[in-house]
Amino acid sequence: MRDKVEAAGGRVLRDYMPEQHRSFFAQLPFIVVGSVDAAGRPWASLVAAPPGFVQSPDEHTLVVRARPPAADPLSSSLAVGASLGLLGIELPTRRRNRANGTVVAVDAGGFRVRIEQSFGNCPKYIQRRTPRIVSAGAPAQAWTFESGGGLDPWSRRLIAAADTLFVASYVDLPHRGEKLDPPHGGEKRTVDVSHRGGKPGFVRVGDDRTLTIPDFVGNFLFNTLGNLLLNPRAGVVIADFGTGDMLFLSGVTEIVWNGPEVASFAGAQRLWRLRPVAGFGLRAALPLRAELEELSPNLERTGGWNSFVSRP
Repeated sequence: MRDKVEAAGGRVLRDYMPEQHRSFFAQLPFIVVGSVDAAGRPWASLVAAPPGFVQSPDEHTLVVRARPPAADPLSSSLAVGASLGLLGIELPTRRRNRANGTVVAVDAGGFRVRIEQSFGNCPKYIQRRTPRIVSAGAPAQAWTFESGGGLDPWSRRLIAAADTLFVASYVDLPHRGEKLDPPHGGEKRTVDVSHRGGKPGFVRVGDDRTLTIPDFVGNFLFNTLGNLLLNPRAGVVIADFGTGDMLFLSGVTEIVWNGPEVASFAGAQRLWRLRPVAGFGLRAALPLRAELEELSPNLERTGGWNSFVSRP
C-alpha cells in the first residue's frame, strides 16, 4: 500500500498548474473551497457563478471573481495569507482537479490564490448532473448547531437524501524555506478539500448526531485520510442541487479501519465518522441547480446501511 501511495503522489503532484487544468477551471460554474476559521475549525464551501469566473493568468495563480454569501464560513476566512484547498469538478463529464495554495489578494469582487499543489483526481463516484446558474435569493439561515444543540429535521432530511458531499481537512507541518507570517508561525498549513459520493442515503446519522461515511477505493492519494490521521478535524458541506440549500458542519473525526460496520457496507474499505461541534444551514444560498441524471456506475458494487447490524 505504501508503495502505491508514494508512486501515485510522485506521478501527479505538481507545484504548478498544467495548461489543461488552467483551462478546466475557467469553464466551471462552481468550485469547492476548503478553509480554516480563527478557531482552527475546517469548513468546506461552494462558490458558484457563470463560467469564466475562475481564471488562471499564469501556471501558479488562480483568480476567483466571486465571493460566497456573508454567512458562509469561507467569507470570514478570506484574508491574505490564508491557506485554501480548491477543487474543480465538472459534473457532466465527471472530471475533477485539485489546486491548493495561499491567498495573496482579496477584494470586494473575489480573491487570488498562489498555487502550491496541483493534481488530478479520478472520476469515481461522481454523479452526473448538468448545472445551471440561477439568481439566488437572500440566503436564510435555517438552523444553527451551536444554539440549537443538534441536527434539526431539515438537516437530517438533507443528509438522508444526499448522494454527494465535500470534505475539508488540513495539517500544519514544520516548514523549511520562506519565512511565514502568523498565525502559522514556523509551520506550513496545507488545506485540502475533497469529494465523496455514494447512493442516496450513504451518509448515516446516529442517535448521538455523529455522521458515518463509507470510504470506497480511490486513487491511492489519501489526501483526506492522511490529514485526518495527523489532525482529526474536518468540515463537510452537503448541497441540495435542486433547491440551493446548503448544510455546513465542522467537527472531530474518527477512522474505523475494520469491524462489523465496515464489513456490513458493501464496497467500503473503511469508514470515517464526524462528530459535529459547529454547523448551520442556509436555504437557497447556492446560485446553482443541477438535477441528478445518472449515479456513478462505480456505485453499482456498493451497498447501503440497510444491511447494517446495530453496534453492541
